[in-house]
Amino acid sequence: METKFIADAMLGKLARWMRVLGCDVEYFPAIGDRELVELAARSGRLILTRDTLLVRRRGARNNHFFVEGDDFRNQLRQVVERFVIDPSARSLTRCLECNALLAEIGKSNVREKVPSYIYETQAEFRVCPICSRIYWRGTHWQGIVREMAELLKPGQ
Repeated sequence: METKFIADAMLGKLARWMRVLGCDVEYFPAIGDRELVELAARSGRLILTRDTLLVRRRGARNNHFFVEGDDFRNQLRQVVERFVIDPSARSLTRCLECNALLAEIGKSNVREKVPSYIYETQAEFRVCPICSRIYWRGTHWQGIVREMAELLKPGQ
């Protein structure tokens, strides 16, 4: 079974990059520790944190992974290694903003929602069922894939 995560307020960039990898990561930038611990317990999520006080809370003691360092690249490597996440298995399948799984959408349904150049040059589109953001695998995705490969290169 896939591990579901919830990231504390200090780990927004990590949460976003984990979503790039297709990981189910909830993130609320203004959530308090008590609420975070309760939400993690209710939703069956593991807490990703850098907060030493949070890990001392009763509900978080056995339900957290302490992420070390401030650099998100190193943080991402730690999580990928610890939870044996295959970076290519589910990459680019989640909304980077709201974490929902993306759904395929017919090209004709996005004609008025994307720039005409994108519409003409792209064959496949995905949509977030929650926030309605449209995704396609253009040059920005290629850049993300390159960055991800560089981030997770062994020996970094």
